[in-house]
Amino acid sequence: MTKLSVLDLMMIGEDKGFADTLAEARMLARHVEKHGYERYWIAEHHDLPGIASSATTLLISDLAAATSTLRVGAGGIMLPNHSPLMVAEQFATLATLYPGRIDLGLGRAAGAAGPTIRALRGDASERDFEQDIRVLSDYLQNNGRQPVRGIPGKHDIPLWILGSSMNSADLAARLGLPYSFASHFAPHFLKDAVAHYRANFKPSAVLDQPYVIAGINVFAADTEQDAQYHASSHFHWVNMLYRGRPGPLPLPQEDYLQRISASERNALQQATAYTAMGDVDQVGEWLRRFIAISEADELIIDARIHDPAARCRSYQLAAEALSS
Repeated sequence: MTKLSVLDLMMIGEDKGFADTLAEARMLARHVEKHGYERYWIAEHHDLPGIASSATTLLISDLAAATSTLRVGAGGIMLPNHSPLMVAEQFATLATLYPGRIDLGLGRAAGAAGPTIRALRGDASERDFEQDIRVLSDYLQNNGRQPVRGIPGKHDIPLWILGSSMNSADLAARLGLPYSFASHFAPHFLKDAVAHYRANFKPSAVLDQPYVIAGINVFAADTEQDAQYHASSHFHWVNMLYRGRPGPLPLPQEDYLQRISASERNALQQATAYTAMGDVDQVGEWLRRFIAISEADELIIDARIHDPAARCRSYQLAAEALSS
């Protein structure tokens, strides 16, 4: 059966604080672990109101400590923001603290705008993403190819290439690494990118066959009306981001999509084309259809739901829908 996983942007909800976000993430991680989820990834972002995932490695450690079998990792670390040595040291430490449970997804984007990039890096100069990946791998393998060493010893941490374009698909294929496509917010190139990755995949020391994770949005509830209600927080936040007004995750609203303009609704529908919303039967039918279309080996679910109990319920229903 196709595996299910969690993608969490660590949203701070309206009328809530950062401490609530941390507690709700621990609650969700424990819940999905009970329901057979494979992994829980946190996406690095900076300087975005309402998103609290900037100290990604600390959050990974917190969630790994709160669970026992769930894989926890970065979906992803935006490598241009960091020196490969620092990333290697941090993830080697995580992998030693939580053996066999840490993933390292790597993204090319900055996850931030120009002034923030300069604040992170000291300048906004471009980095060679592929070269940084090779250097990072050298540090983790402790193979002596770099002039300095990371944490002593060899650290077999799964590296993933994250992306939303043909460039990322080509890189993952050439390096023989597993590939995660961000179709939950960038659906347009999913089929072409996955096809290119599979057709051009070169087996490596870490992976002998291609492996694809596809991102989706899922809002499941006991009724279709409840699912639409809880999904409104996600849609409202994305709509405000497009209007240049990001903020906390809004409280849910009845009939939100019917009350915004046609142009706003069209933009949302294009950006969130791969979204399942409804009761367990509706979501199950959508998931099976998406798996057939995408040929994904694993689905990673982004569900920005304001009510933590409803969020846990949504992830649980998604798992039940796929197993029925």
